[in-house]
Amino acid sequence: MKKKKVIIIGAGPAGLTAGYELMKQSKDYEVIILEESNDIGGISRTVNYKGNRMDIGGHRFFSKNQEVMDFWKTIMPLQGKPSYDDKILGREKTLPKKGPDPEKVDRVMLLRHRVSRIYYLKKFFDYPISMKLQTFKNMGVGRTVSSGFSYLKATVVKKPETSLENFYINRFGKKLYSMFFEKYTEKLWGRHPSQISADWGAQRVKGLSILGIVKDMFKKVFHLNNGKVETSLIEEFLYPKYGPGQLWETVAKEFEKMGGTIQKGYKVVQIDNQKNKIKSVICEVGSKKETIEGDIFISSMPLKDLVISMKKKVPTKYYDIAQGLPYRDFVTVGILVDKLNLKNETDIKTLHNIVPDCWIYVQEPNVKLGRIQIFNNWSPYMVKDPNETVWIGLEYFCNENDNFWNMSDQECIQFATEELISMGIIDKDDVIDSHREKVKKAYPAYFDTYDNIDELITYINQYENLYCVGRNGQHRYNNMDHSMVTSFETIKNILNHSKDKTNIWNVNTEKEYHEEKK
Repeated sequence: MKKKKVIIIGAGPAGLTAGYELMKQSKDYEVIILEESNDIGGISRTVNYKGNRMDIGGHRFFSKNQEVMDFWKTIMPLQGKPSYDDKILGREKTLPKKGPDPEKVDRVMLLRHRVSRIYYLKKFFDYPISMKLQTFKNMGVGRTVSSGFSYLKATVVKKPETSLENFYINRFGKKLYSMFFEKYTEKLWGRHPSQISADWGAQRVKGLSILGIVKDMFKKVFHLNNGKVETSLIEEFLYPKYGPGQLWETVAKEFEKMGGTIQKGYKVVQIDNQKNKIKSVICEVGSKKETIEGDIFISSMPLKDLVISMKKKVPTKYYDIAQGLPYRDFVTVGILVDKLNLKNETDIKTLHNIVPDCWIYVQEPNVKLGRIQIFNNWSPYMVKDPNETVWIGLEYFCNENDNFWNMSDQECIQFATEELISMGIIDKDDVIDSHREKVKKAYPAYFDTYDNIDELITYINQYENLYCVGRNGQHRYNNMDHSMVTSFETIKNILNHSKDKTNIWNVNTEKEYHEEKK
């Protein structure tokens, strides 16, 4: 029997998961992955700059989905011996006895300590905000009292959840919203929260609230546990030795070993859609164009681009929705320094005695900087010399072709460096080296024509042999695990010859906080 030809657009987590799972579960398909760039992993790739590695966007490997956890551990087994920094610092962890030694083996998943905090008023706050003495000390008496009354008011007077602003105020009160959500959200999206759909909050924050935080605090104090804990308060997560890109590069190699094909430098620019089927895609390959036919198509390319590139006329109504779907683009600046001026006042031991954070959310309103990654804390193997240098990633949110995006590398790096200096985080003389990376369409946004996206999804689902997966494929701010699950569900549908795609689009719509694990 002739094999059916499956064309997958994009070699990020969703595309690679779909290809790997289909090849693993069936021999009845010829699978080709088309990747526009020359890299593997999409936004989950790792950039190696002179031996210092950058995780684009930061990726904690944890999930409440056991199928995802099993997938990760199958590709890269969990360490059985201490990593370099744990060994040097004498940090003890419970590890599997037969796991590989990260000092001797590269294909290994590390168990890492999870610390993410908010930097505001030049002080550290827990992320998410916790109700403890240090929080109130940092806020001061005036802000604390004002926040308390503001929250109490929000429990009685509820606003209609017609915007992200009202969503946050209902859960945290106007004062805490203005301190910890308003400015950061505006940095991220380039829009005030009053102009953004509440759907984003419902997806990313979900059940998290002040009441939930207080309940969690009391459970810890009195050692109560009802079987559910919020993973934002769980202390450990998995992480590949050399960053997320290492895992996806390994998946790509395994996919090819099973007979799959990855064609890099293939940019899909046109799609031949006829009646209720996709017939082929046309790719730009260098200066040439190439038509690739298929029986089944799995797309992780931006939903906007997918619809716009359709060859046969798309009804104006759906074309306009697609064309109006917004995105936020992303720039990260890697800066190598001798030291940070931030003091480690925690009881967590670190190399160089740096602060233990993986991510620092920058709430300071007078800087454009959104987040700081400290790559040393993700994995000591991400840094060429973790004993002597600190390798950080400064994350900026912008729009493609705006003034920030169009800065030269030198201008952007200088801008980022000056912001760090102005915040007192580094001294100018401590900068050793730097590097910039730009990412288009990093964040699907929830405004403009997004309100009509369900109509567009209904239209897209009419194409029987087309499946949309992943963050950009569904225009949904999915985490990496959610993107993978859309592919798991897609492969189940293909193998079961199911035409109903509801299960694929229903991934990550449950009413739970996205960092909650049962």
